[in-house]
Amino acid sequence: MPITGATAQVVNGLTARWAGVSSGGTVFSAAGVWPLLAFLADGAQGAARAELARALGVPAEQAAAAARELLAGLADERALDCALGLWTRRTLELREEWETGLPVDALGVLTGDPALDQREMDAWAAKRTGGLIERMPVEARDDTELVLASALALRTTWLRPFEVRPVRPSAGPWQGRTLRGLHRLSVRLDRVGVAAAPEGRVTEVRVLGDHGIDVHLLLGDEHMTPGQVMAAGTAALDGTCPVVRGSLLPYGPAGPGLRVEERPCATPRQPTLEVTTAAFEVRAHHDLLELHGLFGLTAARDARQGHFPGISVSPLTVGSARQSVLARFDALGFEAAAVAAVAAAPGAAPGGAPLGYTSTVVTAAFDRPFGFLAVHRETRLALTAGWVKEPAAFG
Repeated sequence: MPITGATAQVVNGLTARWAGVSSGGTVFSAAGVWPLLAFLADGAQGAARAELARALGVPAEQAAAAARELLAGLADERALDCALGLWTRRTLELREEWETGLPVDALGVLTGDPALDQREMDAWAAKRTGGLIERMPVEARDDTELVLASALALRTTWLRPFEVRPVRPSAGPWQGRTLRGLHRLSVRLDRVGVAAAPEGRVTEVRVLGDHGIDVHLLLGDEHMTPGQVMAAGTAALDGTCPVVRGSLLPYGPAGPGLRVEERPCATPRQPTLEVTTAAFEVRAHHDLLELHGLFGLTAARDARQGHFPGISVSPLTVGSARQSVLARFDALGFEAAAVAAVAAAPGAAPGGAPLGYTSTVVTAAFDRPFGFLAVHRETRLALTAGWVKEPAAFG
């Protein structure tokens, strides 16, 4: 089942809003959280239902169908592993209409023994992410009635690998450090572009991987916040933020970390794009209830009454909601994994020959903190987003 543009757009909208409240080194996956919120909205009532619908960007009555479309579309991709899991206490009676809308292999049982239940859920998270995420982000407790979780893992190999070389930035936060630099040349000038956001300019370099997964590297003007840079990169996916591609950029400093120039050469050469960046690994753990307004979970936290009669006749509230995420970027490829869960509780040119020619060279240097998006190429869906504050050291 293909992912429609409408679904990709609302999920990317959540990515942009989450990016807007982010700071420091981080990584997150709105694509991993969105289906959970959608199934909750399908079974919610009152204020909780309205808040979840606003966070999702779709009416609550359409949310479950869109979540099934998203999960099925992701599961069909070779580079992705996507799964939904549900664990309930034996004494909790689920509404048949809600339960039948979940994937057939999603159902599990909570025994009431927190240690045993935690081991089972941790094993599920590790299996579904290929070992990248080893623990479920929420804890099983004595009063846990239901746990709804999603897992998303992706791996892609670059179509053109990078060359590893040491990089020592001469200015900025990474000045004086020797980084695991990644360098490569390309004749595809339009793999780079400059996005014009209201808050400033953002240089975007698209690194193409196999099986339809790309990573967009994002370097903003120095005054921009991480959230502004990532939000601009997300807005560029659907054209909301205009981008001038590399072949149309003016000569000279053309964007953050970006320069276009004519270089002398002895023989005719094609225009070249030179990209230098840094390898990185980023881990993050998010408490979604700290941003309850963003995720539409404000009313759902209120333990004085139940909010999900469409899920169960028993009154349920959201007791915890968390996500654990990992992303790695290196010379050969990129991998990332995210597990989210909601727990419901009751309530230079060579010398020698004459240089008679010139060639256009575009250089892009990511030598200070930058953002990234892992993107499904066909649908332009952002699978993970993040900010690199601590790059890998050389050695």
